Amino acid sequence: MSEILEARWGLPPEVVFCKRCVMSNQKPNSSIEFTHTRNHRHRSLNLDENGVCDACRANEDKLLIDWQKREQELIRLLDKHRRNDGGYDCLVPGSGGKDSAYQSHVLKYKYGMHPLTITWPPILYTDIGLKNFRNWIEVGGFDNVTFKPNGRVHRTLTRLSIENLLHPFQTFILGQKNLGPKLAIKYGIPLVFYGENEAEYGNPIADNASSLRSKSFYTMKNISEVSLAGVSIAELMEKYGFSLNELMSYLPAGYNELEQSGIEVHYLGYYLKWVPQEAYYYAVEHTGFEANPVRTEGTYSKYNSLDDKIDGFHYYTTFIKFGLGRATYDASQEIRNKHLTREEGVALVRRFDGEFPERYFKEVMEYLGIAPERFLELCDQFRSPHLWRKDGNKWVLRHQVS
Repeated sequence: MSEILEARWGLPPEVVFCKRCVMSNQKPNSSIEFTHTRNHRHRSLNLDENGVCDACRANEDKLLIDWQKREQELIRLLDKHRRNDGGYDCLVPGSGGKDSAYQSHVLKYKYGMHPLTITWPPILYTDIGLKNFRNWIEVGGFDNVTFKPNGRVHRTLTRLSIENLLHPFQTFILGQKNLGPKLAIKYGIPLVFYGENEAEYGNPIADNASSLRSKSFYTMKNISEVSLAGVSIAELMEKYGFSLNELMSYLPAGYNELEQSGIEVHYLGYYLKWVPQEAYYYAVEHTGFEANPVRTEGTYSKYNSLDDKIDGFHYYTTFIKFGLGRATYDASQEIRNKHLTREEGVALVRRFDGEFPERYFKEVMEYLGIAPERFLELCDQFRSPHLWRKDGNKWVLRHQVS
């Protein structure tokens, strides 16, 4: 009788890979599902009876959409809210990457809107990330509000996120997701646009049925049910000496507050066919976006997630917790968009997935106040037995895509 191995974090005990892309059922179906609540267990990517994941099915469904009709729906929405009195009529969160550059430029220059761009900045800007941010605003031509959170609080929460959740990106994700609706309320801007729906990356396909983002995604009803870095708000205030004021920037807007404001949060990708490579080419042409001059650690590409020195640690820790690294995410997307064959994707994953982010390791650990050996110990503590086994002194994945 075979040994039953522990599957942590609510992951499925049996590892199954999609037959179309290279993603497995170990992928959490939302990057933020376990970031607001105390319990960070999560649902995982669904595979249907034919072994095809929801993300591949969602991409397949895009081939059946009448995109001209969807664009007309977008124009009607924009016409309803377009302003000619000097005020902003839509808000685009972003950091100057290819997607936010594409969104904001199309809305302003093709559809005649007056967007305010807003930025929750990376924890530690890369040189290319800062250059692309400046090009976005200066070459693209946009007003921008950048919200820089309290550095002491930010470092502490990021460190706690790593120690408690092995989630280096939690503080960035929370700021990025929550800042847009809150600033829209503050400035009285009726529309907030994000890019593609997360259903394209594995959330339930039903999420694609509307352009509206679920209010539960970016609002809260009871602060006592919210945690940051795996710690309750009450404990952060009592144990770490933070005031509620210092923590509010990480928290979602109140549900009733958003309801009363009448603000709508939409996915632009519902109306316009979203292909990451085409967004990249568009951003290069219109806002001076530049790819990294070197290959990004952990993958084969040069133009995704370039702006934060902690990016690599986010993807390395997903490799540790879920057995899925940066190359898996990149290759799966490119297979769905017919830019790679599955065989090519498998080869790239086998070669690059799980590569350690050495380039900024020392700098990031110094910034966070974590001893390098402590980070490595935490990684080992977060390895789920059903995914990993020890071969001498080396950790080896029990299941690899083939």
